[in-house]
Amino acid sequence: MKNFLKYTLAGIVAIFISAFLMLIISVGILQIAISGAEKETVVKDNSILVLNFENEIVDRHTENPFDNLEIPGMPSIARTGLNDILNSIEKAKKDARIKGIFLHLSTVNAGLASIREIRQALEAYKDSSNFIIAYSDSYTQGAYYLASVADEIYMQPVGSLSFSGLSANVMFFTGLLEKIGVQPEIIRHGKFKSAVEPFMYKKMSEENRLQTSTYVGSLWETILSDISASKNISEEKLQSIADNVVEASAKEAVELGLINQAMYREEIVQYLKEKSGIDAKEDLNLLSLKEYKKVPETNKTKLSRNKIAVIYAEGTIVTGEGGDGDMGSETILKAFREARKDSSIKAIVFRVNSPGGSALASDIMWHEVKLAQAVKPVIVSMGNYAASGGYYISCAADSIFADPATITGSIGVFGLMFNAQVLLNKKLDIHFDGVKTARHADLGSLDKSLTDEQRAIVQKSIEEIYDIFISHVAEGRKISKEQVDEIGQGRVWSGKNAIDIKLIDAFGGLKRATLSAATMANITDDYRIVEYPKVKTPIEQIMADLSGETRISMPLLDNAIGKAYLQILNLLQNYDGPLALMPEKLIIE
Repeated sequence: MKNFLKYTLAGIVAIFISAFLMLIISVGILQIAISGAEKETVVKDNSILVLNFENEIVDRHTENPFDNLEIPGMPSIARTGLNDILNSIEKAKKDARIKGIFLHLSTVNAGLASIREIRQALEAYKDSSNFIIAYSDSYTQGAYYLASVADEIYMQPVGSLSFSGLSANVMFFTGLLEKIGVQPEIIRHGKFKSAVEPFMYKKMSEENRLQTSTYVGSLWETILSDISASKNISEEKLQSIADNVVEASAKEAVELGLINQAMYREEIVQYLKEKSGIDAKEDLNLLSLKEYKKVPETNKTKLSRNKIAVIYAEGTIVTGEGGDGDMGSETILKAFREARKDSSIKAIVFRVNSPGGSALASDIMWHEVKLAQAVKPVIVSMGNYAASGGYYISCAADSIFADPATITGSIGVFGLMFNAQVLLNKKLDIHFDGVKTARHADLGSLDKSLTDEQRAIVQKSIEEIYDIFISHVAEGRKISKEQVDEIGQGRVWSGKNAIDIKLIDAFGGLKRATLSAATMANITDDYRIVEYPKVKTPIEQIMADLSGETRISMPLLDNAIGKAYLQILNLLQNYDGPLALMPEKLIIE
């Protein structure tokens, strides 16, 4: 008994010491974060705004005290907010001290719709008569697509430029599941609902091949059209380059008209000095996005009482509060309620960037959109993805804006469970036994397959949710359920295709959606933007991280492909019913 008390007391003391040390570390990190945030940025005359996009670009990034904390084996998570990028470009356009923008590119870690929003902001910046110059040691296809908006494009003489077209590849797990003795139990509505195909087949179904080739082809046409307009190169020539050149050397890129010239870094520095009016012997006045976003706008108008709320909904849709990479139904619900009840908020812009997720969570959010839409204008701005559950939560809005490169639609529902009886019983020699008080109390157990009766029960649930889904879409989009079912069936569409079938109303990014919301609210000249969900204070963020919400980065999986499959596994781990999830994510490199 004495030893028991001794070890128990020692354990309690150890817990308190660990907690105290963690608190000290957290406070230290907090002090560093605050001191960095308070440092004043000085903008000199003839300055250049430097933009690079190596960090993952998300719709809105809130500073996390742990973001730049480097722990061995746990790489820090570096992200940049699209809102910060767009706001800084707009601010630079009005800032006489900024002479130009330098795009220092190698790769662009963003979806195609986000890249297009940045391109459009840069196009608008060019109207200010200042310069945009792009430079890279080598260009990935995505980096070149963004660079093509620049007035001039340069590259390291021994670098290369990738331009090889788009591809969409799906990884299939069916063979692996067969080998280890796991049988997926799949119930779905929609012949195009291919999110479950990796667990059903060993190759793409004809329906999935059709939908994928359609929307990928549409995205490629958008890329060719944009580059053609910016660089005055025909789309036919660009297609020929993709088919035949694939990887162009700096010399080839100049000859093909893709870039202006090959330059070493020191040469581009001298050229930037010349362009910005700096003496060759002086240092360039360079400002990073991180520095410039803290600079207040020049000639800022008085603070208006009228507000437009921008509610950001990004990530996989889950029930509850959600976490890193997830969009929690409770978090969005609270944001909508606050915006709906605030009389100074005259309209709401709902920024949706999600491939879907839980059908239950989607319906909770849809209902809140309906309640808000009944009292004030609600405009949806779609990001890279607003598909399946992402479309579910969008369809009740007064109008929907999307980019031609947005992935949307995927109106369908599925259920996915696994029967691991062979793996457990025969391969691992693990057995289960138990009791139940009703015939179907063990529905979904890992150690047995669904009976025909149980499958019928789940199928009925799927059908009912699908009917609710298409009913919501029909009501919101003012078209018949039959029309929705025809374009639904789980089929994925690009924004370019979606406008023709009335899934969206117009092309445009967050800025155009906000202007539309202001027009509907009759406050076009007098309003300010407020963002939701509310940003946590550094202390609140630290406490959330310490409570278990911190994401540990795994190098093998911390990439676009790994995240896409982890998203599905995470949903299955927290399974709360049928899913409304798009089939795969398109990766632009």
